[in-house]
Amino acid sequence: MKPTPTPVPRGATKPAGWTFLTNHGHVLLCLAREPGQRICDIARRVGITQRCVQRILVELEAAGALSHEREGRCNRYHINLSCPLRHPLESHHSLRELLAMLLV
Repeated sequence: MKPTPTPVPRGATKPAGWTFLTNHGHVLLCLAREPGQRICDIARRVGITQRCVQRILVELEAAGALSHEREGRCNRYHINLSCPLRHPLESHHSLRELLAMLLV
């Protein structure tokens, strides 16, 4: 049985089945805009589960793209802007360049 499609609000365009950025890119973009935001807020904005956000944060930290420090009961994230992009086609570019383009 096929799932029932989610109705699209009047005046809105139907979302594409794919996007140009991965969930990792979306999480980074959220943190670049607001380094102290909570995992639940990131999950809601990106449209993924909190568990998925946690896994992405661990992977980004392991890759050296991200670090965090505790501020009370919350985390504040720091993006390593000099971290190179991972795909061979973009490896000569850094997160600084990517985020500069996206945060216009």
